[in-house]
Amino acid sequence: MPLTEAITFKTRLQKGNRVQVPKLIRWRFKMETEQVLKVGVSVVYLWTGWQFFYAKMGRDGRIVVPKLALDLLRGENPNLAGYVMEVSLEPA
Repeated sequence: MPLTEAITFKTRLQKGNRVQVPKLIRWRFKMETEQVLKVGVSVVYLWTGWQFFYAKMGRDGRIVVPKLALDLLRGENPNLAGYVMEVSLEPA
């Protein structure tokens, strides 16, 4: 059964522009890697707004954030790796 409702969580931006979907959320909603998700990301404590894009979750539970979305979120900071991101997932 794929994701059927919107969820929001906080996580760190990892190396390679990836965010990790927590295991408990993946288990609770029985998320599948084939499902297309509408993903929204925002940097916590650095208000640059939300950026939305469509993506699939990898087998390891990570979602790659496109470089264009990161460039729009970045603002004056050269590198966002390690920053806390608020992530919103919805079914597409």
